[in-house]
Amino acid sequence: MKVFLADDEIVVREGIRESFPWDETPYTLVGEAPDGEMALPMIRDTNPDIVITDIKMPFMDGIELCRILRTQMPWIGIIVLSGYDEFEYARQCIQLGVREYLVKPINSENLREVLDKVSKQLSDERKAIEHAASLRSRIGSDEQLVKAKLIASLYSEEAAAEDSHSVLKHLHSMGCNIIAPFYAVVDAAYQPVSEGQAIAFDLAEGSGGVMHATSSRTGSVLLVMGDTAEDAEERAYAFAASLVRELERAGSSDIRVGIGEIVDNPEDILKSFKSARHIRHILVDRAEEKATILGTREMGDVSEESGTPEVISEAKLYMSQHFTDPNLMLQDVAKAVGMSNSRFSTVFSQQTGQTFTEYLIYLRLNKAREMLKTTNIKSSQIARESGYNDSHYFSYIFKKNVGMTPSEYRSQYQN
Repeated sequence: MKVFLADDEIVVREGIRESFPWDETPYTLVGEAPDGEMALPMIRDTNPDIVITDIKMPFMDGIELCRILRTQMPWIGIIVLSGYDEFEYARQCIQLGVREYLVKPINSENLREVLDKVSKQLSDERKAIEHAASLRSRIGSDEQLVKAKLIASLYSEEAAAEDSHSVLKHLHSMGCNIIAPFYAVVDAAYQPVSEGQAIAFDLAEGSGGVMHATSSRTGSVLLVMGDTAEDAEERAYAFAASLVRELERAGSSDIRVGIGEIVDNPEDILKSFKSARHIRHILVDRAEEKATILGTREMGDVSEESGTPEVISEAKLYMSQHFTDPNLMLQDVAKAVGMSNSRFSTVFSQQTGQTFTEYLIYLRLNKAREMLKTTNIKSSQIARESGYNDSHYFSYIFKKNVGMTPSEYRSQYQN
């Protein structure tokens, strides 16, 4: 189980990072941030199973972070930390589906107990979903088939545009509300098809009603809804990345995912579907070996492919010039190359084989290793010049990635 930590108190983050026996448990700390605004793109980047978040944080507090995660990544188990033992906070957390609510200070024993509890809940839910998918594939459901066929009709040329509103009303009468201000269609192809379709349906079931899946001959089509155009786009990329991750875990191959343009009218859902399928067909034609996600923003005009590799080269150049800034975040680089945070995170990992965080650590530790080899500068100063304000965190990251402490590394290479 991968764990992410968000807390504005460096003492709390350091205490959890250093005092908890991560190496002796089935948990891995994959990242940390001092507020929700910085945490959100990192969470999308690292795909944790569990998020531990403080309530009171600057810029974006824990309540807002929980609200966004429940909407966009509802499969994440959330543990809330707070120094405020008040009923109102606990009530809001419960409404947002938070698994556990802990009052500071906490110790390693309490944290382990809560992590074990949430981990078991997530594992049990995944098993239940797998069982339900198995039953569904064997038994089926007339109502589910009707819903799927109605949604699929929105992607069909045969369905007249004026029929889209009647389809939405019919679905609403069946308890399936897909009326929203904005829509995006995700078209996915993979092998084997039947196993992957079960994964897509499971993701849709866990989306809190903001995504609906239907089957296609080569995979799945996902209808993603958003309150704003940016919201629909962010969700589309987040769901696409999660689908690819789960397909890869299941051993699927030939994974190609196209994300259609954002539309603001049910009549235009077909338009989004067409652009998503066009992009997905281009990915198939390219016959790349790795799983690939591409959207209309990377395509520019959907009739021709734009220079995504050039954008990534630009991003790498920007990172090489700014990685020593300890405040450098994914959103800074995304803004520099003209992409949304979620889209940049997806495209960067697809093109480089590394997440943004992994590549940033690579740049910083390369500089640190070189300085340890060639200078006698103190480790704390090397940490600062490599982009780390916290020398203890620098040592933790260095040992985790290099296999030895900075002083051990220096001793090995300078003797």
